[in-house]
Amino acid sequence: MTSFQFIKFATKIVAAAAIFYWASGPIHAQTTDAKRTLAARVVAAQAGPEMDRLLEQIAGSATQQLIGNWSDRVAAMPEAKRQSAVTALDAELKKFNDATLKAVTAQAAKVRSDALVTAYTERFSEDELKQLAALMEAPAYKKYQSTAPELGNVYVKAIVDGTRADVESRGKAFDATAAKITGTPAPNGAPAPAPAPAPSSAPAKKP
Repeated sequence: MTSFQFIKFATKIVAAAAIFYWASGPIHAQTTDAKRTLAARVVAAQAGPEMDRLLEQIAGSATQQLIGNWSDRVAAMPEAKRQSAVTALDAELKKFNDATLKAVTAQAAKVRSDALVTAYTERFSEDELKQLAALMEAPAYKKYQSTAPELGNVYVKAIVDGTRADVESRGKAFDATAAKITGTPAPNGAPAPAPAPAPSSAPAKKP
């Protein structure tokens, strides 16, 4: 769901850059039909939730750029007009993101069937491609692909749960310090600390 108010697209597209880097390498080795067939099997076996998320990230990065271009303008609008503008813009953002994802997905299919297959044939021997194809087509690997997001969530949750108290304590300490520095209330609504009283001047000596 895209929104000027709370959208946070992940922009981690290093893997996408790697794909295009592989595809742009020089051609040196002679490619046999057998190697291309094996490479095509390897590429086809990579399709799954992880690849789908990668394509969503690529499309999302373009949407995020539009949000960055317009966020300040929307924030500067009069309050009476802002909410209706946000609602209309969210609808347009969804149209843009859906269309971009469709285009990216279509291009990805071309890259997989041509450039990426060629990249694999250049970088792996026929025997290595046989091993990769056997591994990626195995039921255990397919199960790994489908459960990888869940396993990642288990990993992240365990880290967050184990550090929550420490992080929250450090956050409160930071808020208290920031409130003293700025003289403004902390985000949790705690009142700002009273400024330290000015030192009183010494009474004048009587003649």
